[in-house]
Amino acid sequence: MTTQDIIQVILFFALLIGLTPILGKYMSKVFGGQKHFMKPVFGWLEKLTYRFIGVNPDEETNWRSYVFALLIFNLTGFVFVFIIQLIQVKLPLNPTHLAGVSWHSAFNTSVSFVTNTNWQGYAGETTLSNFVQMIGLTVQNFVSAATGIAVLLAVIRGISRKTTDTLGNFWTDITRSIIYVLLPLSILFAIVLVSQGVVQNFKAHETIYTLQGSQQTIPMGPAASQIAIKQIGTNGGGFFNANSAHPFENPTPFSNFLEMLFILLIPAALTYTYGKMVGSTRQGWTIFSVMMILLVAGLCVSLYAEFSSNPIFGNLPLMEGKETRFEITNSILWSTSTTAASNGSVNAMHDSLSPLAGMIAMINMMLGEIIFGGVGAGLYGMVIFIILTVFIAGLMVGRTPEYLGKKIEAFEVQMAIIAILAPSFVILLFTAWASVCDAGLRSLNNSGAHGFSEILYAYSSAAGNNGSAFAGLNANTIFYNITLGIGMLIGRFGVIIPVLAIAGNMARKKITPPSAGTSHTDNLLFIGLLIAVIIIVGGLTFFPALSLGPVIEHILLNLKV
Repeated sequence: MTTQDIIQVILFFALLIGLTPILGKYMSKVFGGQKHFMKPVFGWLEKLTYRFIGVNPDEETNWRSYVFALLIFNLTGFVFVFIIQLIQVKLPLNPTHLAGVSWHSAFNTSVSFVTNTNWQGYAGETTLSNFVQMIGLTVQNFVSAATGIAVLLAVIRGISRKTTDTLGNFWTDITRSIIYVLLPLSILFAIVLVSQGVVQNFKAHETIYTLQGSQQTIPMGPAASQIAIKQIGTNGGGFFNANSAHPFENPTPFSNFLEMLFILLIPAALTYTYGKMVGSTRQGWTIFSVMMILLVAGLCVSLYAEFSSNPIFGNLPLMEGKETRFEITNSILWSTSTTAASNGSVNAMHDSLSPLAGMIAMINMMLGEIIFGGVGAGLYGMVIFIILTVFIAGLMVGRTPEYLGKKIEAFEVQMAIIAILAPSFVILLFTAWASVCDAGLRSLNNSGAHGFSEILYAYSSAAGNNGSAFAGLNANTIFYNITLGIGMLIGRFGVIIPVLAIAGNMARKKITPPSAGTSHTDNLLFIGLLIAVIIIVGGLTFFPALSLGPVIEHILLNLKV
């Protein structure tokens, strides 16, 4: 690494830490119903939205009604996106006259964008019209991200309230998330991206002639508006096939730096929001510290692996699959951030990562995308591990486990285990199935350990609602479109429903005042214990599978030296 690389990494984390309390405090005001500076600007839109959908924003519901509203809303989005893909040839804003999408690809894409996964088994510029990209995918980028925030807000209320049955109003939460957080940031960021050279128009593909006289087709379209929310909402999913390695999505080092920063910005800031809303910013900074430690540890391992000397590669740093504009450090910082944050966008091809760097990307997803994770989703996923950690700590000292004054009992632990097992079940079962059936093996670009890693990565990405891929796997087949789609649904709603059940049960409990025997959950000891539980649970679950893929590939690579 060069001095410039080190300075950039330090600047990246310094800005992330510095912006966390600023944005986090603002969001706590938004979601707490307090006055804030955006209220005079967009307050009229909030009121108009409630009037349009016929909702009383002050009416709160219990957790079951909250889940029902969430599921109906997401089902409606799925059906809409599915249908417009099938009939896009008859819809406007299709300047290149693209045909309708196959039913299995439409199913996969609809599930993908509704679940905030944004996995893509197709090339965006040659498959989807501008209408589908804007009205279908970009809209889902907003509402799927807002859904994650809404679930987190319900969890916060469940933890902070006492002897109540209500968790808030789903429609209010999702409206405020979009209007006051996601929309303003996206408008601002889209303008910045356009200034850097990201395309934003409704033109058909342009045909140009190179200096050598050959013909080249240049894709056009409303890219900047989608790129902005894909990063801010931890969505991922590229307007173009090459994603953020494409010069029309990510033209300059400045745009690259900002896109990386925005991947983590809201997930990081929500930790501060969490602390403010539960009445203890120390709790928020504790969670932030755990996430940051895990992120930096993974980044260090990945950078070490990519910069390590190996005679097989001519003792050179690994530049295969990376943009020369961004080189290794920017590519690895992005790969680590995007897999830690449930984003899925890429500026380099993960299939070409070194075995250890590829393994870190997989581990980030396998842990449940809790290292910052998706907006809202990463934090409520971390709460699951906090419940397990508090429960284990209580068993160790022989005391009833508590978290923020609420007793952690059998129901919370059972739901937490279900939330952890649901995506793990998808990853291991579907990987095993794809590894032994012809339909799964036919799509591989490589054999052996790396081929297994391609399959393992795909289902880890789906179950973790990440959306990135090793890219060596042809996933646009009936088998992969269906199984990955099912995996995304289980990975999303198989966690959301147990989490909301926990929130509803905790909201009904009394808050016990702290005593001399209360275990603190905001100190260094708890940080270490929480990290240990996360690593142990992840290791016990996935180490055998990782051993068959990146681990053995790394060993074989070094045996050949």
